[in-house]
Amino acid sequence: MKKVTTNTVFFTILIVLTISTVMCSQENKSTIPQLNMATRDTTTTVDTATYGAGCFWCVEAVFQRLSGVLSVTSGYSGGDMQNPTYEDVCTGETGHAEVCQIVYDPKRISYEELLEVFWSSHDPTSLNQQGADVGTQYRSAIFYHNERQKEIAEQYKKKLNDEHVFGQNVVTEIAPFGKFYPADKYHQNYYNQNTDKPYCSVVIRPKVEKIEKIFKSKLKH
Repeated sequence: MKKVTTNTVFFTILIVLTISTVMCSQENKSTIPQLNMATRDTTTTVDTATYGAGCFWCVEAVFQRLSGVLSVTSGYSGGDMQNPTYEDVCTGETGHAEVCQIVYDPKRISYEELLEVFWSSHDPTSLNQQGADVGTQYRSAIFYHNERQKEIAEQYKKKLNDEHVFGQNVVTEIAPFGKFYPADKYHQNYYNQNTDKPYCSVVIRPKVEKIEKIFKSKLKH
């Protein structure tokens, strides 16, 4: 799905220019309200969050930059096929979404704060599509690991819809976490190792720069 041709690059640039216009209107400030539940968990030294927000290269690059995030692994979740390959998932027929498994220190960053970044880093009102990436594998999804994560995610989604934050209803799937299948090694740490590639410079970099401007206080030093 992400093999880049000249036509794809030009098409992607047009999409990114549109997205950039929206980003500029936000004046580098988060338009996502906080849930006011953002208490740090002092009882646990490590926790896990699993999010899908389009291409996992984008999601990985964004969350890698947050203070308190210990590791980010790209992979697949939410489907029925066991041990799917990238090619399998790209068909859109496995039920899996491209996701990132985020291991974090809840004493340094809360689940609510991770969700604030999640909502800010993609369009959660777009069904099965982020930019030029189209298909159920690119759906907006939160796979919760426990009842607390479920409660927080559902309350946050309701708040966004009640306050009409995006102008349209959030369609993010909120579902129980099942299995996670890591993607091949070449997908891991992809943006940091391939910043000169067209998809990275045209699609991923604007997302990263937006998050770095909005969440300066949450970045790793």
